Amino acid sequence: MARSPSELKSGILNSNSQVASGGLAESLQDVPTVPATIPLPTQVTASDLGSWDTERELGFPGEDPYTRGVYPTMYRGRLWTMRQYAGFGTAAESNQRYRYLLEHGQTGLSVAFDLPTQIGLDSDHPLAAGEVGKVGVAIDSLEDMDTLFGGIPLGRVSTSMTINATASILLALYVAVARKQGADLKRLAGTVQNDVLKEYIARGTYIYPLRPAMRVVTDIFAWCQAELPNWNTVSISGYHIREAGSTEVQEVAFTLANGIAYVQAALDAGLAVDEFAPRLSFFFNAHNNFLEQIAKFRAARRLWARVMRERFGAKDARSLMLRFHAQTAGSALTAQQPENNIVRVALQALAAVLGGCQSLHANGLDEALALPTEDAALLALRTQQIIAHESGVANTIDPVGGSFAIEKLTNQIEAGAEDYIKRIDALGGMLRAIEEGYPQAEIQQAAYEYQQSVETGEQVVVGVNRFAGGPEKPIPTLTIHAEIERSQVARLVALRKRRDSQKTKASLAEVERRAASTENLMPAILNAVEAYATVGEISDAMRRVFGEFQEFAVF
Repeated sequence: MARSPSELKSGILNSNSQVASGGLAESLQDVPTVPATIPLPTQVTASDLGSWDTERELGFPGEDPYTRGVYPTMYRGRLWTMRQYAGFGTAAESNQRYRYLLEHGQTGLSVAFDLPTQIGLDSDHPLAAGEVGKVGVAIDSLEDMDTLFGGIPLGRVSTSMTINATASILLALYVAVARKQGADLKRLAGTVQNDVLKEYIARGTYIYPLRPAMRVVTDIFAWCQAELPNWNTVSISGYHIREAGSTEVQEVAFTLANGIAYVQAALDAGLAVDEFAPRLSFFFNAHNNFLEQIAKFRAARRLWARVMRERFGAKDARSLMLRFHAQTAGSALTAQQPENNIVRVALQALAAVLGGCQSLHANGLDEALALPTEDAALLALRTQQIIAHESGVANTIDPVGGSFAIEKLTNQIEAGAEDYIKRIDALGGMLRAIEEGYPQAEIQQAAYEYQQSVETGEQVVVGVNRFAGGPEKPIPTLTIHAEIERSQVARLVALRKRRDSQKTKASLAEVERRAASTENLMPAILNAVEAYATVGEISDAMRRVFGEFQEFAVF
């Protein structure tokens, strides 16, 4: 049985019951502790690992169970991809930011889309008013996507797109731009997040009911298998689950349970596990508890390898590998004393690297206040580069492997996550669990308990509930002006007037027809975007068939 957040937190209080002697500290008040969700003794020894088997549970990098990393040489062969997440305002403005970051050493693109784009609304939709370009770039059509990647050869960069409910449309737009550039689609590299399940659990940018949405996901799997063999077809995200307030154990458990649901849906759609599973990828949060974060990534790798081997009978070694992108924790950033966020981000990014990430985004110091400025984004990139080239942690594969504390935490997180997955199986799987509100309620309880710990001072937040004195130093922030929305709407209206309306209507009718059938949606969506149908129009064609998800309250 998985322990509650309160039960897990209580262990750290017991672990500090004995204060170090010899003048190091005279009372608990003098000991700087961070309340943890996983209890550890004050000192961890080999005996705390019990019957732990080094060869079976630790192994070697690049070998099952992948505890020490998915590749034999890890960063000795190639550094992680430095993929700074960016997107705001118009496509032209975001293009400038991408070029700026690439010129300063970024090694992969990561696109943030605005809220209307994420939920399938065009910029001139009444519900989009006030949101255009605010939390990401506004993309309405192929014209915008062309501008977004203007001067950036898509055949030579790797691009991640954080998009879910409209993932099929944005992927089609990206492919259409690559076609216009003459890129070889068989070599096109990148990731589309395409993880709708976590939207129902933690984030909320869904469109369709749960089961039709899963059908769109598996259509992407099948189409990419044939057309984009190097594309990662889903990034199964624990990041947003953790941002919603989950514990680390819940983040691993619910993320892997979502992964299990995607694999089962693909099998039910007639795909063979070793044909699609090698292109699955994951996305995790790098949060504040340094040791726990490192252990979390290791536990997730080991547990996923076992799930794929034992539950799904995967034979291809690549199907067992949990490859993941990490992003430092937005929810850990503070508006108070924002320069403290530089230290937080550096430690979180270092934990992701020591945990063996394949790509990484480091947040800007100002992101508790606004989207990052150019200077803040550059400093975040420099943070990654300093870790890569000055810290020395990339010189040895898995330098923390074998640490008693790390291995103890890894075992505990794995066991706790496995308990949660068993509960979800007993409910009938993750789709049924979501419909019952189970993961939502667990996360809400964990978030409530964490907030209580902040308010009581048990959880120290430097500059907020401890060490908060002194004048606040203002920092520059990025402003998204209202004119951006007006200009975006004007371009959209002009596009609708000059496109071939008959061709556009015919392409949308085909999307709707396929949605009502069992045929793969992707060819029709690609044809529609190339006919300059908009994101909202294509989403509406599927809405007419699938309907819309109605959120329910979880208490």
